[in-house]
Amino acid sequence: MNEKFSLEEKIISVLKNIYDPEIPVDIYELGLIYDIQISSEKEVKIVMTLTTPNCPVVDSLPLEIKNKVKSLKEIKNVDVILTFDPPWSREFMSEEARLELGLL
Repeated sequence: MNEKFSLEEKIISVLKNIYDPEIPVDIYELGLIYDIQISSEKEVKIVMTLTTPNCPVVDSLPLEIKNKVKSLKEIKNVDVILTFDPPWSREFMSEEARLELGLL
């Protein structure tokens, strides 16, 4: 259990180094990551969204996430599932992200 938690922490750390190209906040604090699932076989499933369905990085961002998370040596495979249900809204942003963008 402890090992799984630290692997999730490592994944979150990777995600916090990936930025939305239009907003100067990382995708994790922005609330674009809905779920991170790690199987006992170290296969990762990330459910995410984008700020809008016609976001210019609709093709590249999920691929960047997959490649960067997969670069963690413990991980065997990464699936990134893109969803727009529920649609992203500012409420999903962390307090830190809202503060940085002057929304608080």
